[in-house]
Amino acid sequence: MTDIVVPVLGESVSEAIVANWKVGAGDAVKKDQLLVELETDKVSLEVSAPADGVISKIAAEEGEEVEIGALLAVLEEGASAGSSTAAPAKAKAAPKAAAPAADADKIIDIAIPQMGESVGEGVIASWMVGVGEAVKKDAPLVEVETDKVAIEVPSPVDGVMVEHLVAEGDTVAVGSVIARVSQGGAATASAPAAAAAPAP
Repeated sequence: MTDIVVPVLGESVSEAIVANWKVGAGDAVKKDQLLVELETDKVSLEVSAPADGVISKIAAEEGEEVEIGALLAVLEEGASAGSSTAAPAKAKAAPKAAAPAADADKIIDIAIPQMGESVGEGVIASWMVGVGEAVKKDAPLVEVETDKVAIEVPSPVDGVMVEHLVAEGDTVAVGSVIARVSQGGAATASAPAAAAAPAP
């Protein structure tokens, strides 16, 4: 430890005022680096670090009157910032948990439309939109095949695909709900839920 003290200020000058600290407790400093400015009635002078190290204590605050030889600060030679005995800064308060989003999004059921005369069911051929993906109104969501036709079921609204209720390869009846879209929802980064295996 090295004491940083008020040096001789000049003839007939016995005290000074701490004008401006250039470093703080816990700061690393280099030899000859400016630490503090002192002012007297006659002169203004700068006090520098006598060696490399860390300021472990500030003993005289700005505006304080100090005499020649009075302790200004304590230097821990050879230390690095973070290893000083200075009290650590108070930990920042943990951010408040984000309030849950208002459940304002409307959930829209996506059902199998009428696919033609005498066609009562179809097979889910291919999902074009995964769970969590954004969709646009009239954009195709899924392809459904029957013995006679293959159709694409479009989204009725802008939103986000929130759930697949059937898997590719499943047979579904006309009017069956096969998915749900959150109207106006935002896309998420979550991976699509694993599709349930078709019933034997």
